[in-house]
Amino acid sequence: MTDLPLTRASLVLRLRDAADREAWETLVSVYAPVILNYARRCGLSEPDAEDLVQDVLHSVHGAIDRFGYDPQKGSFRGWLFTIARNRVQNLKKKQRRAELTGGTVVRDLVHAAADPVDDQATWEREHQQQLFRWAVEQVQSDFRPTTWKAFWATAVDNFSPESVAEQLGLTTGAVYVAKSRVTSRIRSLIESLEPD
Repeated sequence: MTDLPLTRASLVLRLRDAADREAWETLVSVYAPVILNYARRCGLSEPDAEDLVQDVLHSVHGAIDRFGYDPQKGSFRGWLFTIARNRVQNLKKKQRRAELTGGTVVRDLVHAAADPVDDQATWEREHQQQLFRWAVEQVQSDFRPTTWKAFWATAVDNFSPESVAEQLGLTTGAVYVAKSRVTSRIRSLIESLEPD
């Protein structure tokens, strides 16, 4: 059975120890894909998007000692979103300065339309999807293949429990139990990392 990661507050505290490899690996596996997708949505090239991920993670490393985790004031992922958005804005400003030689009104309007995506709802949705993918990777090996197939077919592919039971040679009740067990483990793992 996979050990559950520490709660978000504990993870943030652990990140203050640069040598805590497990905490940093968890941070990278959960957040790097979200940051990369955000950079791509903002129109950055693939190399610039990858550099942005490294820049944001480096910024977190440098500022984590000053980050006061208080769920009343905001979430860790909200803080991370702010860092990513600011880094994209800075990069876009540098690119605009390099490209604009005469500074026409039309060029300014075109570049203003290409400003970073400031859609925290999309960031949150991508974050939740990445958390789900991460949790799936963590728990899949803890279940028998038939249990996993029953879960996936009903919870992700949206097949009816009856059709899944028939396909896998299980009772409908066994399919419900499989879905419930796996869903519970995934939910528990995600809540241990992101209590909110």
